[in-house]
Amino acid sequence: MNTFIVSARNELLNARRARTAHLLLFVFSGMVVVSSVIGWITNQTVTSVYEKIRADGFTSAPNPFLGVSPLYYARNSVIYVLLIGSLMAIVLGVQATLRDRKAATVDLVLSRPVGSTSRLLGQLAGLGVVLAAVIGVSFSISWVIISVISGAPLGWDDTARMIAFALVSWVLLASFALLGMLTGIRSRRETTALLVPFVVWSAVAFVLPQIGTAARPVSLLNPVPVANPGGGYFDVVAAVTGPLSVTEQFKRASGAILHDTTVTGDATTSVLILVAFLIVMTAIVVATPRARLREGLNE
Repeated sequence: MNTFIVSARNELLNARRARTAHLLLFVFSGMVVVSSVIGWITNQTVTSVYEKIRADGFTSAPNPFLGVSPLYYARNSVIYVLLIGSLMAIVLGVQATLRDRKAATVDLVLSRPVGSTSRLLGQLAGLGVVLAAVIGVSFSISWVIISVISGAPLGWDDTARMIAFALVSWVLLASFALLGMLTGIRSRRETTALLVPFVVWSAVAFVLPQIGTAARPVSLLNPVPVANPGGGYFDVVAAVTGPLSVTEQFKRASGAILHDTTVTGDATTSVLILVAFLIVMTAIVVATPRARLREGLNE
């Protein structure tokens, strides 16, 4: 049977058996669904306070939630995808390439006429299906909850935007899964294989945006990208760190897709940067020499 298909099926089977993977998947799905509920509670709380203030004659301004887009309730999902989803993808990627090395089976597999590129692409395909399934289930439930909150099923335009948001989320998570696969291949120890991608993720999510914007780290936990303050230094640095800050690009693309009024600009450039990141990571992983794949752990 084709190496690619066998590797993909084996990855799906292992993901279904792994308890750690199940825990991460359930946590991610739960947080994405809860984010919609949090948005609805925020709406209800603010509206209740507004009605009391208006009844007492302290304001004549319209309700801030009047005419808000139904996709507003999905905006908090952006930060959960970026935080929990990315870490989940990294763990799955590390486990995918580290599993065979720990069991000392990768050397046996590659002693046969098996293409290393097909093997790695098959593992990535299996992980991609797992991530797609989790994102699909999570966002489907979120779609139902938002429809209930809005009192009617989401229209075709809003539904298409939810699907586009899910696709962009998949691109980001698949990229970080590749990062996990890469460190699982290259690291000599299991602890290093998990630590290194977490450090890289932290640098991409917090350090790079802070260098280019001088923003506080806590502000980077918001689903809205931090704006560049402008000026000579920031313009130069942001030109370098901006494209590398893929998490901020994900926020910008997601905000534009979800009709977030606090996000300015077009999603096209950010989406292209995310796709380029995925392609580069894929190329780096599949370029791993065959001899490197057969190296064992040094525990």
